Amino acid sequence: MSDYKETSETEVLEEQKSWEEAAECEPAIVPAVDIYETGEEFVLTANLPGVSKENVHLKMEENNLSIFGGVNYIEGLERKYVLNESLFANYYRKFKLSDGIDTSKITAKYENGQLVVSLPKHDKVKPRTISVS
Repeated sequence: MSDYKETSETEVLEEQKSWEEAAECEPAIVPAVDIYETGEEFVLTANLPGVSKENVHLKMEENNLSIFGGVNYIEGLERKYVLNESLFANYYRKFKLSDGIDTSKITAKYENGQLVVSLPKHDKVKPRTISVS
């Protein structure tokens, strides 16, 4: 007799403990992102509809910025849809940051389903005027 036990997708997902594991194991959607530049910084905005502030995670590792927005995926699996036109999955995206970004000064805020990340420029890459004497 075998000790093999068949595990449902819901049981596997319930065992996940960290957002990093969820990013690897659960389906993910690439969020819509805009990036713009000012003289002092780059600003990244990511749309994460349906994600609570507590489930938004950012991680910096080796000049890579990872963004994760978690939804209650198990709840989505158990819904009995009459009409389903929306994708229901976590949000995940990874960006390679330039050496011109001062990663020690990155800040982020989340409001109304939109993540705004401030990516300050190092002083060495900021535009500056030079006076002529």
